[in-house]
Amino acid sequence: MKLSTRSRYGARLMVDLARHYREGPVQVGEIAKREGLSVKYLEQLIIPLKQAKLIKSVRGPKGGHMLAKSPDKITLGDIVRVLEGHAELVDCLKEPSLCDRSTNCVTRGAWEMATRAMYKELDGVSLSQMARDKEKKGK
Repeated sequence: MKLSTRSRYGARLMVDLARHYREGPVQVGEIAKREGLSVKYLEQLIIPLKQAKLIKSVRGPKGGHMLAKSPDKITLGDIVRVLEGHAELVDCLKEPSLCDRSTNCVTRGAWEMATRAMYKELDGVSLSQMARDKEKKGK
């Protein structure tokens, strides 16, 4: 499985918000500049993250976006689920009707187990951990 740009850039957006968590709202232009990403693309990512209550927005001249909860309460798995729509390693896990062998497939169980393992690992990585790692790398 290959994660989309949405998840990769969404994670960078969220790590940036985690790094500035105690500073109040952050303007999307500042994030775009620091991360080398398009403002328009980041704005598109913010919409589903807000709907999932991972980000909240503040209007006004000192407005911007901020995490809706503590960075240690948000995981990489949370972000990937929102931006990928709970990606499965194979399509038949989410939609068994796509494959006429799904009811008696000998490999389906292995793909299911691998998907669970992937999300278990992603759920074990918090935004606060990633923000600390980014600080150590000096970027």
